[in-house]
Amino acid sequence: MTDLNQNKFSSQTAIPLQFFELNQDAHIIQSDEEAIQIAKNLAQEFAKEASQRDIERRLPLDEIQQYSQSGLWGINIPKEFGGAQVKYRTLAEVVKIISSVDSSLGQIAQNHWAFVEHLRLDASQEQKKFFFAEILKGRRLGNAFSEKGSKTVADLTTKIHKTENGYEINGQKFFATGALLAHWIPVVAVDEEGKPVVALTPRNTHGLEIINDWSGFGQRTTASGSVSLNQVQVDAKYVVPIHQAFERPTAAGAISQFIQAAVDAGIARGAIDETIQYVRHHSRPWIDSGLEKASDDPYTIAQIGELKIKLRAAEAVLDLAGDAIDRAIANSTEETVTEATLLVAEAKVLTTEIAILATNKLFELSGTRSTLSELNLDRHWRNARTHTLHDPVRWKFNIVGNYYLNNIQPPRHPWS
Repeated sequence: MTDLNQNKFSSQTAIPLQFFELNQDAHIIQSDEEAIQIAKNLAQEFAKEASQRDIERRLPLDEIQQYSQSGLWGINIPKEFGGAQVKYRTLAEVVKIISSVDSSLGQIAQNHWAFVEHLRLDASQEQKKFFFAEILKGRRLGNAFSEKGSKTVADLTTKIHKTENGYEINGQKFFATGALLAHWIPVVAVDEEGKPVVALTPRNTHGLEIINDWSGFGQRTTASGSVSLNQVQVDAKYVVPIHQAFERPTAAGAISQFIQAAVDAGIARGAIDETIQYVRHHSRPWIDSGLEKASDDPYTIAQIGELKIKLRAAEAVLDLAGDAIDRAIANSTEETVTEATLLVAEAKVLTTEIAILATNKLFELSGTRSTLSELNLDRHWRNARTHTLHDPVRWKFNIVGNYYLNNIQPPRHPWS
């Protein structure tokens, strides 16, 4: 990691090594109710400097430490391995609560939680014991999945091959959200048979370089930049055959999409709350209304009502999707997995639509002064527009329609 890259894309020149040290084990959450309460407490703290972090592109180091030490990063670990195994609607609520105040923080943990399910599905018993214990202690998983420049998102050029001592990986990753702040980097690579596997790689491994070159106009503090892998050596005991999750009916793909939808719902929730506060305290009534307060404007009132109704609908379908995921985990069949995939697709459509609508209406209902740079309210729209670009919703319509019209099963991959 070079100072040039850090200075260009962040206000920080380096991440201190003590950031990765664990002075004590993380708290272990015991129930769904506790998870939600802890998320609410953290959100109050995370909200305080969220806007300033966005302005400065300042990475949320203290916040990430609090977040992972709170125990929330381990709440979907199975009970048999010491986790709370919360309901997926509870996980979504946690994501929404955090994302409503800082959607970068909401996204940073996204792939961590999704990979916990991959470990549950395809890791060996020894791997599960080791990595679930690591996570419950407070260690974070990053993300080195996607690449840029390939024909499609599924065309991977990063290769892994066997050596005398284990495996070696070579390649280049991008959109590596959370990798810069993680203890372990799950790297997706294609093996000699052309199948994708994940190699969980310690962050200080020789040949592994994590570069903070994310320049997106939204989700600025996710550090979703590059990972370079040059003759990276990986122990065989850290390689997980994740392709197996898509060779049989599992909820793996639905879970990945579900957490993304929860981030978008959180963005919408935060934007609507911001709109209500601004209209109440700062907006002026229109000259022709004859009203004393902008909050008495019947057109504004109706549009706030519309936003709240559409948000409730999106969150309700998201809850239904979470329940379907729980059923698919308990009994993985074509029917249960299809139900979960379809409901997640529907939730993804609705959360995308309300996130974009709410962050646009924020300015329309608040007025011209709400665009002042010092308020930084545009961060909500920038975050919504950036994060909702994950896995285009126009294909979600296709998945749902093709199932009901032509009895075509949803595709089985992480992007459906």
